[in-house]
Amino acid sequence: MQREEFLQQLQLDYIYQHPELGALPLWTSLQAPEYFVLVTLNHGSFAAERLIPALQHLGYKRLSRHAMADRGLLVTQLAPADDGTWLVLAELQLGSLLRKTREALKILIEQTHPWDGQGQNLLCRGRPWPMPDWETFRQLEKMHPLAAWLAVMGPRLHHVGFDCDRLNSDLPTLDGLLNAAGIVASEDRYHGVLPVSTLLEYRFYPGCSRRLAFAGGDEHRLSLGGIALVQKCLSGSTTRSAQLLLPQHTRCVIG
Repeated sequence: MQREEFLQQLQLDYIYQHPELGALPLWTSLQAPEYFVLVTLNHGSFAAERLIPALQHLGYKRLSRHAMADRGLLVTQLAPADDGTWLVLAELQLGSLLRKTREALKILIEQTHPWDGQGQNLLCRGRPWPMPDWETFRQLEKMHPLAAWLAVMGPRLHHVGFDCDRLNSDLPTLDGLLNAAGIVASEDRYHGVLPVSTLLEYRFYPGCSRRLAFAGGDEHRLSLGGIALVQKCLSGSTTRSAQLLLPQHTRCVIG
């Protein structure tokens, strides 16, 4: 698989999950998204250390790692060799979950067919394990929202980030464009999975809710993932917004 094919698969899956976001005029620009936030967990072939070599084979270079103990996340930033889209790989640490939550999630994960845990495109296939029942989802959501998200979505692209400057626009203008399409920013700056550096103006827009069928036949509407807009606070900087995305204090060196 080539890098462009991988990115196209990610984008097509994302647009299928979020058609209202895929229809926004942001996608018609010749400028690629600034970054993709991918979410996985440290279990078997879905662990970051198992996924990163395949991403490096596609031409990505691991630039930094960030530990976020309060969220149970280990995050890796990967940059392409050219001016393309960065990857931000957020790995949920199962050991950070309470035992009941961890066991409920592991029961689902361990039902993955061996064939669904092989290959280079594990982040493009969607959920490889069975859908949880509604009660299990609610329990996971109460204890850790990202664990619940993984239970129903699997290792996947969570949201796409666009840099306003690279779109030759600004945050108020693009915010108005999204509002006109019925897409409203979350009041919670941290709603988009990760804490964001104060070097960036940032807004996260949850996707519209859609109906999902859970194990046992229950159907419920959920909003899963979304889109983000970023703009550097200091104009004139040549540093990519993706590189500035995460707070410096979360950066760590891991052997």
